Amino acid sequence: MPRLRPLFVALALSASLFGTATATAAVPKDFFGVVSEDVLAGDAAYRDTTLTQQKSIGIGLIRQTFHWKDIETSPGVYNWATYDAYMAATASHGIGVLPILFEPPAFRAPSSPRGTYPPSNPADIGAFGAAIARRYGPNGTFWTENPTVPKLPITSYQVWNEPNLRAYWPSGQNAKGYAKLLKAASAGIRAADPTAEIVTAGLPDSKLSKPLDVYSYVQALLANKGAKNFNTLALNPYSKNKKDLLAKLTKFRRILNASGGKKINLWITELGWSDSGPASLFRAGTNGQAAQISSVYPALVSSRSKLKLRGVVYYAWRDGAPYAPLFKDFWGLHTGLLSLSGGSKPALQAFQNVVASLH
Repeated sequence: MPRLRPLFVALALSASLFGTATATAAVPKDFFGVVSEDVLAGDAAYRDTTLTQQKSIGIGLIRQTFHWKDIETSPGVYNWATYDAYMAATASHGIGVLPILFEPPAFRAPSSPRGTYPPSNPADIGAFGAAIARRYGPNGTFWTENPTVPKLPITSYQVWNEPNLRAYWPSGQNAKGYAKLLKAASAGIRAADPTAEIVTAGLPDSKLSKPLDVYSYVQALLANKGAKNFNTLALNPYSKNKKDLLAKLTKFRRILNASGGKKINLWITELGWSDSGPASLFRAGTNGQAAQISSVYPALVSSRSKLKLRGVVYYAWRDGAPYAPLFKDFWGLHTGLLSLSGGSKPALQAFQNVVASLH
């Protein structure tokens, strides 16, 4: 969720919008994901309780920031303790992890209150990604050192977060610069795991995406054979409703198909609606939040073959509190399936019901 940025409808209707495209194969276990930073932050008991609940409602994947600054404590020195415990917990519950390579340490990138800068040397993120692959990938040392933990390796890597927004590229939007970062990350990760899936940063359709809107940004990213550096285009396509969302996804699919990216998948790595909080196009109210989930998810599954949709990650598991540096409320803090205090919203039951119906 950008920090500064600002359901029951018949399947026949979605078919009328997308012809007869339907899912012809079983939905993969990791198709339904969630952002749940509280699992990493929580203690062992909280993790176990939360992961058990998440697994029980059909969540197969968590999209989790791998905070680079907390892992690489000095150049070339990695502290895996926190993430070892986290990966042991998620694997033990049969939930996969999509790591976000983000937040470089001060010795890798400028530090600024204006936002999160990318590394000064793009190759550094490739080294970081390779280190994750060597630790948690299919041949990772974590699995050999912990033979009692069910092996559920990391196979996909998301490179950065929302680089079309100035908050995450403070020097100014630069699709060419992000393409270089993506290329470097891909080279490093694939050297450690040649079969790894390289996923772009989640790209939002935001008014803060300047000077290029997100569609032009993707076109710029694909220029000069940029598609060869990643397998999957990730999107954070917050939308008012199903019609709006499907229109956006169709537009991205057309851009990829026209720009040498026909084989590239789409992956929704953030999507949600708030039940309360400040006014927004994405504030749906308590019942509306549940209704949107019930409406949108069947349409996404029905359209996934045509769109080449890899999966959808709901934002978020639990509401958040305002955080530094602004400590201001905004709609994105109220998109949780659970309230800030941990109480269940109608959206949680809607999510559970719709996912059960689609597996």
